[in-house]
Amino acid sequence: MNTEFRKKLPGTALDYYDVREAVDAIEPGAYAKLPYTSRVLAENLVRRCEPSELTDSLKQLIYRKKDLDFPWYPARVVCHDILGQTALVDLAGLRDAIAEQGGDPAKVNPVVPTQLIVDHSLAVECGGYDPDAFEKNRAIEDRRNEDRFHFIEWTKTAFKNVDVIPAGNGIMHQINLEKMSPVIQVRDGIAFPDTCVGTDSHTPHVDALGVIAIGVGGLEAETVMLGLPSMMRLPDIVGVKMIGERQPGITATDIVLEMTEFLRKERVVGAYLEFFGPGAATLSIGDRATISNMTPEYGATAGMFYIDEQTIEYLKLTGREPEQVQLVENYAKTTGLWADSLETAEYERVLTFDISKVGRNMAGPSNPHARVSTSDLAAKGIAGEWKKEEGLMPDGAVIIAAITSCTNTSNPRNVVAAALLARKANELGLERKPWVKTSFAPGSRVAELYLQEANLLGELEQLGFGIVGFACTTCNGMSGALDPKIQQEIIDRDLYATAVLSGNRNFDGRIHPYAKQAFLASPPLVVAYAIAGTIRFDIEKDALGYDKDGNPITLKDLWPTDEEIDAIVAKNVKPSQFNQIYIPMFDLGSITESPSPLYDWRPMSTYIRRPPYWEGALAGERTMKGMRPLAILGDNITTDHLSPSNAIMMDSAAGEYLHKMGVPEEDFNSYATHRGDHLTAQRATFANPKLFNEMVLDDAGNVRQGSLARIEPEGEVTRMWEAIETYMERKQPLIIVAGADYGQGSSRDWAAKGVRLAGVEVIAAEGFERIHRTNLIGMGVLPLQFAEGTTRKTLGLDGTETYDVEGELKPGNTMTLIITRANGEIVRVPMLSRLDTAAEVEVYKAGGVLQRFAQEFLAAEGADA
Repeated sequence: MNTEFRKKLPGTALDYYDVREAVDAIEPGAYAKLPYTSRVLAENLVRRCEPSELTDSLKQLIYRKKDLDFPWYPARVVCHDILGQTALVDLAGLRDAIAEQGGDPAKVNPVVPTQLIVDHSLAVECGGYDPDAFEKNRAIEDRRNEDRFHFIEWTKTAFKNVDVIPAGNGIMHQINLEKMSPVIQVRDGIAFPDTCVGTDSHTPHVDALGVIAIGVGGLEAETVMLGLPSMMRLPDIVGVKMIGERQPGITATDIVLEMTEFLRKERVVGAYLEFFGPGAATLSIGDRATISNMTPEYGATAGMFYIDEQTIEYLKLTGREPEQVQLVENYAKTTGLWADSLETAEYERVLTFDISKVGRNMAGPSNPHARVSTSDLAAKGIAGEWKKEEGLMPDGAVIIAAITSCTNTSNPRNVVAAALLARKANELGLERKPWVKTSFAPGSRVAELYLQEANLLGELEQLGFGIVGFACTTCNGMSGALDPKIQQEIIDRDLYATAVLSGNRNFDGRIHPYAKQAFLASPPLVVAYAIAGTIRFDIEKDALGYDKDGNPITLKDLWPTDEEIDAIVAKNVKPSQFNQIYIPMFDLGSITESPSPLYDWRPMSTYIRRPPYWEGALAGERTMKGMRPLAILGDNITTDHLSPSNAIMMDSAAGEYLHKMGVPEEDFNSYATHRGDHLTAQRATFANPKLFNEMVLDDAGNVRQGSLARIEPEGEVTRMWEAIETYMERKQPLIIVAGADYGQGSSRDWAAKGVRLAGVEVIAAEGFERIHRTNLIGMGVLPLQFAEGTTRKTLGLDGTETYDVEGELKPGNTMTLIITRANGEIVRVPMLSRLDTAAEVEVYKAGGVLQRFAQEFLAAEGADA
């Protein structure tokens, strides 16, 4: 650690690094022009860089250059149990490999503090109308996940630097916001900005506090855990100036859905955004967190807000120690991270967003950036006439209405608004429709306390929105089983059934296999749709019911005023509630060290299995010669297409495997929960029923929908898994060809692991989402990008071709994709290598993140010996 520029922090016994002095020594006055992100990154460089590297690295920030890599050392790693568990399964497997090669497995530990929160495992099997829903759902969760939880418990004692928050306590991002992030860290007597990476794309939730926190794949998280820097180049840093004041009755959800549409159109993919201006200053941290949480939905890497009075008030509200709150304010004002100090910051691009123009919004039916104003539902063809047949569900039936996700439940205004709407509906005698599966799953146990204090929890329970768990639930596709009669009616009538949720993602097939499409909405709108019962309902105009005098009751009759909401929040949300929940939760006590550094793998487990990193396709040479296409895909392929997370069905490849392994169908659980077992997880590859593989056509020449592939050269159409098995048996190297924005969505490493285990060596696409691209490299898969104007369509690809790749492996190099058509014609296509940094080249050459670490670890052990 450097000592140059180290000084005493005024009024404290702590030291800090004077980054302003370091930057201005290179270019006088430069620090005042740096955006917030650059100031935090500069501090990391001054504190962690070798003196010989510091000047060149700082120049990248000062002069906005992007030609050199520089190291970033995040202070923490946060994980949910799915990717966190699979990362630790990888490390446990790495320990085995190290031991087999003569190394000391006990030395393989996270170097960086790692926090794992079990929040992705609970399914809503019992809806919120069951008074015992929470206890029943938790019991099912524990039963289904016994193997997983056994392994997670082992990690607490086997690995150093790992803290575990068990199931039933909340969502990682909300806990990060309300408790885990100190905003300013103190280690070894030095104060510095908190930073973190998280194994979930919504990790930027805590960017609302001014903390650089970004979502990464499990493989990149493993790199950081093991103490290696995350190598980066200066990202695009875009200023978003927020102006105006929001209209009465408009929620943070309405704002973020319009913001998501706006920013997607402005093409901010991969950028670090900084929200500022008079509009941003008026937003509470809860409102800011709703905006930051949806960073991946608008395609950015980070969604930052400055540290200001709102930050300080929130830290006080959530029960942070007074000394810590004072430190945050002192450090931010001393070092230029306080909002007033950013007035001189310069951005290469500034976008302006007017909050005052935002109306009531939803998003759907398939994408979070597909905003639709609630006043335009009929004009958009969403609302309209529908048949009301006695005893039958209507067209567009809302079969799931879920108040879910940290996106909204970390914002007390949104939760209270839903509860007040429910109270008014109860007073007027309205009820949820009987086919609607309702649920309320806050991301924090604190929500239960303030709703009880305000006498509002019972109002939600009366409408069927009782608390079903403190976890991701429906937002993560864990919406649970439907009533069998309702499910059968959907099947028999081929009914267009939908879901409405207060989450952040509504991709086709994600929320529930029988919800054909889904809509994102604010929590109070979710309650309203549970009463309406169909998406065909014009929520702003149609009557939700009639009062005792026969007058129609519409949404405006139920909607609470801002004054009502704010009064409830001010009176009933208290620091003591946060302390009541979080002090015992983080009292982890003394941990007894595990008797063995090696895990005793359970051979019949379908959840936890020793990973195959030195076997099969992963052990073979990647020749990139004679590759066959596994799939040719269009634009906007998500990680849900590549590796779905929802419930496993019996007729799927994974379902058939679990049945063969003796798992009862009711305990199949979700794809996500089985990602610690590669034999189950690889059967999820491209298992999404909404997939369109352009190699598979019907008799009319249209692309067929489904988890389908065409085996070449025979031309036989099969289910995707059968094609993968066939190619694995043949040891056939594979390629995937795709359109723009390949790999958008969740930061799941199995979207890369699955294709690599299938034998895929190259992805050729028109563009890549950041997290998935790094995951591909972390698994030894080469991402190649078509030049502008070149696509699978301009090349006339049909899947009968074979493919070779030639060229030197170095950052941003132009390589050649050689396409040999079935008639012998050869086409040479220049492709941009998306190995963007020298570190990525090294990881790729080693075969992946773990292979590279093992090589370096064993080399160091040999040197020490």
